[in-house]
Amino acid sequence: MKNKIMNLPNKITILRVILIPIFVASLYLKMEYAREIAVCVFLVASITDAIDGWIARKYNLVTTFGKLIDPIADKLLTFSAFIMLAHMHVISPVAVIVIMARELLVNGIRMVSAESGTVISASFWGKLKTVSQCVAILLLLLWERISFTTLPFDQIILWISVGITVLSGVDYVAKYIKQAKFDR
Repeated sequence: MKNKIMNLPNKITILRVILIPIFVASLYLKMEYAREIAVCVFLVASITDAIDGWIARKYNLVTTFGKLIDPIADKLLTFSAFIMLAHMHVISPVAVIVIMARELLVNGIRMVSAESGTVISASFWGKLKTVSQCVAILLLLLWERISFTTLPFDQIILWISVGITVLSGVDYVAKYIKQAKFDR
């Protein structure tokens, strides 16, 4: 099958990008049921991330455009969520800084590695990081509505996610250093 730029997986990824301003607006405009709307939009956007990758691999529809835009869409979605949560004083800006720093560091490593022809594939820690961040975002958005305890479970999950984010960054750095020594 011919790899067209605007194939189905790439259209799904573009949909995720289009959903981001809707997600942000629902929180920023402080509408009634804003958090519930944001949760629904975030869930749909997160699900599109799994669906587009699955379709692309299953039907051999992987494109250079998709390889570029998919991780950008992912980062835009999570960065937007964490920045809005910090803006709403739900989370510490320190958590946002750590998460964003890890993403920028790993993306830099990936670019340098790709330039030398090396691909550092996603690891267990990277996948766990993504899941933990999505769970943390959803929990942080809903905690006021679903809380059944005075224990700040949402914040505990957030900081566990930040810890996993740091561990996954360390994992990428270690793999890069090992690969760089091997390439010498």
